[in-house]
Amino acid sequence: MSSQLPGAIPQHRAKSSRVTIQEKIGMKRSHKVRISKDLPSQGSSHCSWFCQNKSSMLQPLKVFSMTAGIFRVCLVVVTAIINHPILFPWENATIPENEEDIIHKMRVHQEKMQLEQLRLEEEVARLEEEKEALKQATEDGQHQNESRMAWDLWSTLCMIIFLMIEVWRQDYLDGIPPDSPGEEDDLPSSRTTFKGINLPDKVTLSHFYERCIRGTTGDAVRTREFVEGFVDDLLEALRSVCNRDSDMEVEDFIGVGSMYENWRVDKPLLCDLFVPFIPPEPYCFRPEVWCTSKSVPLDLQGYGQIKVGWINEDSVSCICGKTKLGEDLLCLLHSKTNDKTSPGSKMEDLLCFKDSPFLDMDQVMKWFQTALTRAWHRISRKYEFDLAFGHLDTPGSLKIKFRSGKFISFNLIPVVQCEDSDLYFVSHFPKGRPMGAPTSTTHWFLSFAVYERHFLKMITKVLPENACHLSCLQIASFLLIKQNRLTGVSGLSNYHLKTALLHLLLARPASDWGPGHLESRLNDLLRFLEKSLVEKKLYHFFVGNQKVPDTMGIPEDFRWAEPLNLFCPFVLQRSLYQKTVDSFYEMLKNASTLISEYSLHIPADHSSSLQKRTLA
Repeated sequence: MSSQLPGAIPQHRAKSSRVTIQEKIGMKRSHKVRISKDLPSQGSSHCSWFCQNKSSMLQPLKVFSMTAGIFRVCLVVVTAIINHPILFPWENATIPENEEDIIHKMRVHQEKMQLEQLRLEEEVARLEEEKEALKQATEDGQHQNESRMAWDLWSTLCMIIFLMIEVWRQDYLDGIPPDSPGEEDDLPSSRTTFKGINLPDKVTLSHFYERCIRGTTGDAVRTREFVEGFVDDLLEALRSVCNRDSDMEVEDFIGVGSMYENWRVDKPLLCDLFVPFIPPEPYCFRPEVWCTSKSVPLDLQGYGQIKVGWINEDSVSCICGKTKLGEDLLCLLHSKTNDKTSPGSKMEDLLCFKDSPFLDMDQVMKWFQTALTRAWHRISRKYEFDLAFGHLDTPGSLKIKFRSGKFISFNLIPVVQCEDSDLYFVSHFPKGRPMGAPTSTTHWFLSFAVYERHFLKMITKVLPENACHLSCLQIASFLLIKQNRLTGVSGLSNYHLKTALLHLLLARPASDWGPGHLESRLNDLLRFLEKSLVEKKLYHFFVGNQKVPDTMGIPEDFRWAEPLNLFCPFVLQRSLYQKTVDSFYEMLKNASTLISEYSLHIPADHSSSLQKRTLA
């Protein structure tokens, strides 16, 4: 190394010192040799010579000892210098200039350490508190879960027991209570409702029916025949004015409702006619009903949508729809359907809701009203009466006005058939939309009117001659109409009366519907309605009712669907429900007086003959 440590002895000096010592040692040895050589030569004078030269012999030894001592001292000094910390400090170590600064910094550091210790102690204490709180919350949650599990188990058991009781009660009380007074009052409210309210006897009811109701039957037959003949001519003219390539095609009408079920009592007599229609050939209707979906809102149950699509949209047997055949080629199977227009064509704009593939009721009614007007203009000159629309809100409501001032009203209702069944989607209602109906114009009401007409015709063949089932319905409808004129329209309608009667027809034996049981069956019908109002449950007769005979041909999707509650809107509309209940009880109170007033003029002989015929 080029640099030497401070205090070290230079190499040349160390070398010279080593030479001097070696020379001195050699001189000593040579001197001893000379002495040994001189001693034998001198012989006897040895002792005297030694004494004389003793001091000269010890002098080199003293010099050597002194030199060794100096060497030791120098070695210690060199070692001390080399290891002194001031001369060679540790790496990255600095020596403070002032001791007070060091003490101040140490105090500051000590304070920081104390503050950090206090902070850590507080943090540890907070963590301990959180740990204890979490532990307490966990224990409380476990206790709550245990209590909740016990409560849920108890609630589940209570619900199962309640459902079992409800199922047994529905099976036991599915029909109407028997005629005996002890079994008729199965509802708590019926005991207070019918207390003090007595319907007229059999003679009064029979005379009331003969005088006020039966007379409308003959008029209904004549009215039906006239209306059917005129509507045939009108629809034929409608087909002639419509373009078969772009307009909807109208089929033959279908008579439905009370006029065709022979229980109409309200005047003027009104015929309801379904007019099915289908789109032109490139298109077809694909119904979508609520019972085929997993979850449907309550207000949409009983309704469905009609999707407009191509006839062979899902067909894979013909390639004409996938390949351009050219101008000179023609598919013999799909000569017309191959000419497809764009989704935004005039036909789709006429049928469907805006930016939607579903059929729109408002668009259909506009087309139907325009087509009826054009058809009437074509055939009006051969008739001696005028045809006018009865209501602006219901374009299918028509009125024939004679020159004598008389008129005949009827309703033409455009409908869409649901696949190959007798179910039809209704575009509008002559008396307005039912309660709880959705506001959407793409949701069509699904009508079972044709099946209801077929069922009444079928059940009439099984019942006794001159059965009283339609008489009960007519009297109840008469009371409801009179009550609505007194207190206003409520949530109860003639359709609810007919639904209750259909349930009774399945629940009661055929022998209970003889002409002599009119009073009992009318009482049963009113009690059934009261029970339904109290429970807010009146199930649709066909939807979800496996007791309907298989010969009716109800589609399986509706036969095995969940039962449809017609009184479901009463659950949400409390004001309407209260008004309906009050109106119903008012009708029961006024029933006896109303029937008696319409049966005041009863000849004695006629009364006795009616009584004999009734008892017979």
